[in-house]
Amino acid sequence: PSPLCPPDWLVLQVPAGPLLEGDSVPLRCRGWRDRALSSVRFYREEEPLWGHGGVTELSLSPLQPQHGGRYRCRGWVSPWVSRE
Repeated sequence: PSPLCPPDWLVLQVPAGPLLEGDSVPLRCRGWRDRALSSVRFYREEEPLWGHGGVTELSLSPLQPQHGGRYRCRGWVSPWVSRE
């Protein structure tokens, strides 16, 4: 099995610029150097939101005020495979 990825090996990407109520906002979890991820889970304020398997993106749509907060992702990374 692949090791659980240290938090600094993951990047949670969000669109740049202002986010407005009603927008569709993709949250994308990426591995360091584009390493393959599995068992990705998304969290808001340390509460699990969603995630499983190789799915690395979550969409907040439509964006609402209650979506505010601190988000992060966790997952398993392959130490040998990178996407080029």
